This record gives sequence, C-alpha cells and structure tokens, in this order.
Amino acid sequence: MYFTDRGIEELEKRRGEEEVTLAWLAEQLRIFTDLNPEFETAVDRLATWLARSDEDDE
Repeated sequence: MYFTDRGIEELEKRRGEEEVTLAWLAEQLRIFTDLNPEFETAVDRLATWLARSDEDDE
C-alpha cells in the first residue's frame, strides 16, 4: 500500500456515494493548487492523466 492510498481510501469512505461533475473537480483542483502551490506539478500531472486516460481505448 502506498502512503497516498490512505487519502484515497478516506475519500472513498467519506464521499464515495456522491456524484460530482468534472467541472466541480477542476475547480477543486484549482483551489487546492492556489492554497498549495508546491503541489502544482503533481496536480497538473493528475489532471492531464485524467483528461487523457481513455486515449488507449481508441
């Protein structure tokens, strides 16, 4: 288990039943990056990966 799995598991446990839009997620990522600029690269990589995750299906 990676250390980050704990956060992912907490997210799933606390909010796993909620439905959100990608627009909402994008705004939350912007807010997080504004508050934590040291994570800008990681957030950018995650957002890019999410945006392109289905490219292999084509």
